[in-house]
Parts: sequence; structure tokens; C-alpha cells
Amino acid sequence: MDVIGIGLLAVGGYAAIGAVFAAVFLARGVGAIDPAARNSPGRVRLLWAPGVVALWPVMWSRWRSVRKGARS
Repeated sequence: MDVIGIGLLAVGGYAAIGAVFAAVFLARGVGAIDPAARNSPGRVRLLWAPGVVALWPVMWSRWRSVRKGARS
């Protein structure tokens, strides 16, 4: 496998993890981070999806820190 193939595989894996995370996060987690987004319609959440896919490590970290704060 050449360098381009490895790069494409890495980007595809990142996007796949991001897509799975976005589905879960937009269904359950977005309201925990931003209470104003709790009652947002599905169309709005679909608009947020590409950003969540691209920035899933940041969103995961924020969601995790909010969940830890609720337990402490």
C-alpha cells in the first residue's frame, strides 16, 4: 500500500468514527453541552452534522467534561 492509500484509509477511518459519533452525539449529547440546543429540530441538527464529524474529538472531549461535571 502506498502513502496515498494509507492517507485515504486514515481520513476514511477518521470520517467513519466521526459519523458514528455524530449520530450519537446529535441524538443525545448536544443538549448536555448547550441547553438551548436541547429542543432544536432535526433539520438544524443535520446542519450541525458535518461540523461534528470533522471536529468529533473536540466535541467528545466537551461532552465528556460536561458529563464528568454532572457526576462530581
